[in-house]
Amino acid sequence: MVEDEKYVSLVMDTPERKMPKKTVSEQTRHQIDTHTAPRVTFLGAAREVTGSCHLLEANGLRILLDCGMQQGGDSQKKNPGHDFSFSLDPSTLDAVVLSHAHLDHSGMLPRLVHEGFDGPIYCTHSTRNLLRILLMDSFHLYSKDLEYENIRRERAGRKPLLPLYEEKDVDRVIELCSTHDYCQRHAIGSDVALSLYDAGHILGSSIVELQISFAGKIHTLVFSGDLGNNSTSLMNEPTVVENADLVLMESTYGDRNHRSFDATMEEFEDILRQAQEDHGNILIPAFAVGRTQELIFQLGKLYHQGKLQNWAVFLDSPMGSAVTDVYSHSVSRLDPEDIALLKKHKSRSLTDFLPCLSVTESVEDSMAINRIKSGAIIIAGSGMCTGGRIRHHLKHRLWHHNTHVIFTGYQAKGTLGRILIYKPRTVKLQGQTIAVKAQIHTLGGFSAHADQAQLLAWAQQFKNNPPFYLVHGEDVALTALQDELAIRKTRVNIAEPGSSVSF
Repeated sequence: MVEDEKYVSLVMDTPERKMPKKTVSEQTRHQIDTHTAPRVTFLGAAREVTGSCHLLEANGLRILLDCGMQQGGDSQKKNPGHDFSFSLDPSTLDAVVLSHAHLDHSGMLPRLVHEGFDGPIYCTHSTRNLLRILLMDSFHLYSKDLEYENIRRERAGRKPLLPLYEEKDVDRVIELCSTHDYCQRHAIGSDVALSLYDAGHILGSSIVELQISFAGKIHTLVFSGDLGNNSTSLMNEPTVVENADLVLMESTYGDRNHRSFDATMEEFEDILRQAQEDHGNILIPAFAVGRTQELIFQLGKLYHQGKLQNWAVFLDSPMGSAVTDVYSHSVSRLDPEDIALLKKHKSRSLTDFLPCLSVTESVEDSMAINRIKSGAIIIAGSGMCTGGRIRHHLKHRLWHHNTHVIFTGYQAKGTLGRILIYKPRTVKLQGQTIAVKAQIHTLGGFSAHADQAQLLAWAQQFKNNPPFYLVHGEDVALTALQDELAIRKTRVNIAEPGSSVSF
């Protein structure tokens, strides 16, 4: 990360020293900013997929777009899943606009509040509902990790680490959420207007539009957030936005296209048949938000088609269960065709739609699944195998030839999921070396992210050919998408960490 001398570093290295706050007064800061054209600084998810965070400075306001956690790679080594990867003084921020609830977009909000932020967090109603679940789960994991780390430090005669944030900070994040419907215009200050549009990625996910009145002109910034894969179920297609002066666009799958959804489902059914012939079991690492609900819905369709005979499905994820309840209470916001199918089968919820589904809550129930010799489909978090109950199941089943592991989503660098898709001979799990004899499958068609063709189609809908800055992608994906956009005469750059652009 390129550091900007204007901001105080809050890297999550050690909290044993207190970082000084900026001393520039609010009045002076606003006087300086109001004479400068709107500017965006790329603080996270630049040249990487996770840690989404961009700072907008306009008309004396400092607005953060997302406040995400870095996941995978070096961040796991420094502090698993909780790296505060950008530099700024939270107390100088006026607002946060949150595109959606996934932790790589929202996970550092409690830390931001702990360090002095106390402004509104703009998001959709569904995002707030999901946010409490995800942030509380993340806090409990962090607290457990911190407890173990401090035991090790005490044994070594070292000072314990202080908590970087507390449960009350999570509560405060939820209190600060200012929720809005899609297509609802909201004023931020006197000269900035916010609108959120459906991104089609997960429940409540948004495309962010900010219109700024400056020097007698309206300057429009559009941030794609994460754009959805319009081939999958439950979500609506991403909203068409036609005009902007600057576009920040995600690039997660900028270098590839997903298999068609029909082909993906055919492959899924082939894996089911193969696993049944092997008298084996199926493990599906799944993100608690979005992917788990998609899988339950698709398995429900297979059940009603008579294709899940002799299979028992287990949702072994307390967080996934809680999120599924939120989806079930928000069916009116989902795709109308899928709502109609639920009603046809008299299903009041997603779990009703899959009668052979069992939801395991306790650790004991989770462990009991390992006694099942065959016929179990186990959906468990986390989606990249960085934590959660899926690691427990992998430890017990990876070394069996008749185990089938299905990856249905993006696997970031440095994660166990990314390692497994390359089919190593062994992996380390819970301090043990485990042989990898299971059959590993990837089903990209289930991805909740738009693929290259869908990203290009969304980008081409802008009528005024605005400049694009690509974020939220690895170098190969960024470069491939940049090349394809350039062929189409789009003005496009790759956002560099710490760099700024005025518009």
